[in-house]
Amino acid sequence: MERYDVAVIGGGMVGTAIGYGCAERGARVVVLDEGDVALRAARGNFGLVWGQSKGDGMPAYGAWTRLSIALWPALAERVSGFAGRDVCYRPVGGLTFCLSEAELAERRDFVHRRHNQGHNTVRIVDRRELQEMMPGCPLGPEVVGASFDPTDGHVDPLTLLRGLHAGLRSAGGLHLPGASVVAIDPVGGHYRIERADGERLYAERIVVASGVATSRVAAMVGLDVPVRPVRGQNIVTERLAPILPKPASAIRQTGDGTIQIGVTSEDDGILETPTTTAALAKMAARAIRVLPPLANARMVRSWAALRPMTPDGFPAYAESATHPGCFVAVCHSGVTLAAVHAGPMAEAVMGGGMHELAAELHPDRFARMPIQHVPAI
Repeated sequence: MERYDVAVIGGGMVGTAIGYGCAERGARVVVLDEGDVALRAARGNFGLVWGQSKGDGMPAYGAWTRLSIALWPALAERVSGFAGRDVCYRPVGGLTFCLSEAELAERRDFVHRRHNQGHNTVRIVDRRELQEMMPGCPLGPEVVGASFDPTDGHVDPLTLLRGLHAGLRSAGGLHLPGASVVAIDPVGGHYRIERADGERLYAERIVVASGVATSRVAAMVGLDVPVRPVRGQNIVTERLAPILPKPASAIRQTGDGTIQIGVTSEDDGILETPTTTAALAKMAARAIRVLPPLANARMVRSWAALRPMTPDGFPAYAESATHPGCFVAVCHSGVTLAAVHAGPMAEAVMGGGMHELAAELHPDRFARMPIQHVPAI
């Protein structure tokens, strides 16, 4: 009978970061994972470490994001070592391009709200400053300006996930993919976890970090956490000479020279990950307006993934009132928040008390608000 200090249910970016953080702190950790049949966001995301658009209307989320960004350099160094190669974390600043005066005015209003909510690093830059900031970048004539945050950046998300799993193993943790969790029951001071393959494990503490399956699994430990799938499509081009030195919210040049273009926000509730020609064409057309040379670039890959989205679009964290030692963690910003998940959130699971910012993101807020569909941010 296998017993663990912490069982994490979900082997994506959120669950693995928390599991790694707990293992680093001396816990005997197992990460349970459905395996390749899982509808993962972790293997289909855009790779931004991004603060400028996070937390509008929820200052705690903005502050939680900024804390994670502050912790990111140390995480990147450590995880690169585990991965055996650079995770390509580049905190070079990030942009949200505007292709008309109307878009720029709307973005300026957004930045003003962010300042009022405590996010003072983001600002508006005009076309002249953009060109000075990125000399030689072949911006299209419609680019009139952008919002810019010098603390933003990007990373190779697949290498990050590889490094987190390697760090988990290095600290003695175990990854057990291959079956979903079907039951959790308190038994003699522990929790018994039963999987669909019939295997049973025991743990003192549980973290539900199951992405789009969070609602189902969290209910097993007395937590009501509504989560729905929001699909996002991405494009990757062939490798190009350097043309975009800073990442943007829907276009970035990766460390290997490819251009990644995204992302859609398809809120139709369907648990499938198809790509569609219409959506890919729309994304590509806007990217060409930003960088006209992309009109001659070949697309080599496209994909879709499902983001786990709460009713208000913000993360949710809690310890169960009915099942002490059982936690939930769900968000659509698993890359950006990896550093706080491996740090303060892991500390909370280990018994250190929920960080005050995470405590403000309790899912009990959903009972007080009408369910509304919001875009990914």
